[in-house]
Order: sequence, then structure tokens, then C-alpha cells
Amino acid sequence: MRAGFFRMTLPWIMIAACAVATAAPLEMHEVAPGVYVHQGAHRDFDEPDYEGDIANIGFVVGDQAVAVIDTGGSFDIGSALAQAVAKTTPLPIRYVINTHVHPDHILGNAAFVGDKVRFVGHAQLAAAMYESQDAYLRAAPARADGGKNRIVLPTIKISETKRLDLGGRTLLLQSWPSAHSTTDLTVLDEQTQTLWTGDLLFTERTPSIDGDVKGWIQVIDAIRQKPVARLVPGHGPSPKDQAAAWNAQRRYLQTLLSDIAQGIAQGQDMSDVMQHAAAQEKDRWQLFDVINPRNVNLLFPKMEWQ
Repeated sequence: MRAGFFRMTLPWIMIAACAVATAAPLEMHEVAPGVYVHQGAHRDFDEPDYEGDIANIGFVVGDQAVAVIDTGGSFDIGSALAQAVAKTTPLPIRYVINTHVHPDHILGNAAFVGDKVRFVGHAQLAAAMYESQDAYLRAAPARADGGKNRIVLPTIKISETKRLDLGGRTLLLQSWPSAHSTTDLTVLDEQTQTLWTGDLLFTERTPSIDGDVKGWIQVIDAIRQKPVARLVPGHGPSPKDQAAAWNAQRRYLQTLLSDIAQGIAQGQDMSDVMQHAAAQEKDRWQLFDVINPRNVNLLFPKMEWQ
């Protein structure tokens, strides 16, 4: 059944090709030579007009081929990204890299399926995708995609580090222990020293938690020890002050942990803790009133039994 779910058929290829040919290309910004980014909007999954365009996605162009980095939260967004690639360069797409498992970064994968395209992700990504597929597809914006959303698994699995060659240009991929998620992967364009962080870094938008917060803080501290020219976060604009961006996220995560622990120690229940956890951070982050309670809902039960 698993093989049948993901088997590529001719009708699917025809649908994908048609979508790429007709989709309006996404607006892209060339943040460094050959590095193109589309910045997603600060919207929430539960908004009625959510169509999958909330994550930062894009591509890197080498001398021989292109690597796409994350594909958006729906088939239609992936198709629009594919059209942006075609508008920019005639070179073929060789790799589609997913920085982690969350649906706003992976549901556009199906728009890129082809004989010569290889999908790349963390060593644990395929299993996480398979486990989450039913929930992700139920919540996907099918009204925009006509039911074309589906999960496409990685065929190249990164357990530590690996370089991908685009012809005269290499990308250094590194997998990380559980942090924002259990499947986090960073992508460094070595030519321009541009680091795609995935959701290991949020700017402006309240960080969403799905993995191990203490592990996330450790990963932040590890990444920032290796200076790069620019960062492409998973959400929000590339920061002009990299240290300030990492510090802001670290402060939010640490404050959230501390406030939840304090509430538990005082015998408060989860609803009480939601009222005050990281409250001093509210004016610093967008969508705080939506995302922060979700973070508390995830962390409180785990921390209560520690």
C-alpha cells in the first residue's frame, strides 16, 4: 500500500507538467548571485484564505543545474515556484531539498516530480513524512489545489553532511539533532556563503515548536559559531543583524521554557500558564496570540512529567 501511494504514474506527470506550464510564477528576489528567494506571508494555517504561501522558498542556480530549496504548502505554490525557475533559467532542476517535514515547506514537492529530479532531506524525513501524510493532506488547502496535494518522499537522505554539485557550485547540506523538528536540515551555498536555515530561524513570526526546545537552543549556538554572509530563515525577512536575530529567537525559547517551568512548580494548570508564558515577548513577534498558545500546549504536558 505504501508503494502504491507514492508510485508515479503518467497521469500525475501530465498534471504536474500542465500546472507548471500555466501557473503564474512566484515573485522572487535575487539575494545573492544565483540565489533566489520568495518570502512567504505571515499567515496562519487556520485562516480561511490560507493557500500554502507562508514559508520562505526558493532556488540556487549553478552552471549546469538548479536546486530548489523547499516547495511551499500546496501543489499550486510548488507549481508557481517551478514556473519562476523556468522564467529565470533554462537549466534543469536536479535537486529538490526539503529543510524539514512541515507541510508549508513540502506540499509543493509534487509539482517537481520528474525522471531526473532527486528529492533530498534529513535521514529521518521520509519516515516523518509517511507518519504525518494523512494529517497534512487533510489540512492542506485543497480548495486551491483541486485535490492535487500529495506527499513526495526524499530519495537522498542526509545523516550528517553532504555536498551537492550544481556545476561550478556546491551546496553543503547538514542534518541536525532534534530542534525545531526532528528533521532539520540546513543548506549552505558555498559560493555566496548564503545559509538556508529552514525553520531553525524565524524572523518577525513567532517561532513554532515541534521538536526539542533545549536541542533547538543548542543548534542555534552551534550554527552561529560559523559566520556566513547572509541567512535565509524559514519565515520572515533575512536579518541584517544576524546575531540579533539568533538572540531574539533564543530569548523567546528560553523565556517560554522558564515561564512554563515556573508555572508547573507553582501548581498552575496549562490554561493558567498559557495566560502568562513568554508574555513579555508578545509585542516582539507576529501571530503571537495564535502560535504561543500552541507552543505551550505542546511543551506543558512534556515538562509536567519531567
